[in-house]
Amino acid sequence: MGNFKTLEYTDDKLRFINQVKLPLEEEYILTDDYNRIAEAIERLEIRGAPAIGVAASYALAFSLKNNLTNHKKEFEKAFERLHRTRPTAVNLFWALNEIKSVFEEFSTDTANLYLALIERAREIHRSDEEKCDLIAKNGLKIFKKKSVVLTHCNTGALATAGEGTALNVIKYAYKNNLVGFVYADETRPLNQGSRLTAFELDKAGIPFAINTDSAAAFLMQNGKIDLVITGADRIAANGDSANKIGTYSLAALCRIHNIPFYIAAPTTTIDRQCPDGSGIKIELRDKKEVTRIAGVQVTNDYYEVYSPAFDVTPSGFITGIITEKGVHLPPFNF
Repeated sequence: MGNFKTLEYTDDKLRFINQVKLPLEEEYILTDDYNRIAEAIERLEIRGAPAIGVAASYALAFSLKNNLTNHKKEFEKAFERLHRTRPTAVNLFWALNEIKSVFEEFSTDTANLYLALIERAREIHRSDEEKCDLIAKNGLKIFKKKSVVLTHCNTGALATAGEGTALNVIKYAYKNNLVGFVYADETRPLNQGSRLTAFELDKAGIPFAINTDSAAAFLMQNGKIDLVITGADRIAANGDSANKIGTYSLAALCRIHNIPFYIAAPTTTIDRQCPDGSGIKIELRDKKEVTRIAGVQVTNDYYEVYSPAFDVTPSGFITGIITEKGVHLPPFNF
């Protein structure tokens, strides 16, 4: 992935790339302020379900780095601040609860409390790196020939602490001569495809083209797509999957055109407490993300805007779900 790291623990701080400014500028931020990391998650400077979880685990640990006075109250304050940053990505809540479990174990041992918290955050970071590698290797099983792949949003190194989920499957398959070309949906309204996925594909030297989201159907109709693979921000126990808005449209189109539709995500994205997609809370974003592009106003700000960040793809539309444990086929039973 070139010479950049999405998230890096260094000098007892978190260093992250500001994804809002990509691909035109590579800006890095170094901080141990949990509020700054919470803001980065909200602003999408840090995004992608696995990356959000890892960043939040560091942030919660940092809340007690230099403040052990009334540490229980301070920890609860930080926990609640981070908990409300993004409502859909389940990795966030899983990671926060993992750090909370360590806090509860060491809460009376203040001499070792911070070290225990930061070590658990680093374990979560390393585990996500390993899961990314396993997902990529397992993903080779879905390819029957050298394929043209369409993907949506960004699911690469920028979305995780490792090399990615769906995009890492594509990169690994390309290295094994199983992918010949990639179409990247631009992914409106924030253009994660045209900005971030294109940035990663370019870095990896993989032939690709950016297409508008509405061009996906035309590509399929003309036989130019062999399979579609996306990520997920939350997977219900029955396999219903929430991902970036526009994913459900792709799954429905694949069903019409008899094209395999896959999802790649770590098992930390599976919410076993959520029976089906009806229980997944969908985040609504600020209208200015639609009325403006990269800060440039393109329509009137006073117009009403409906801007859900995610949609839910029914499990019956999903050919398979790739995790670090293998390729899961329907009927899904997590």
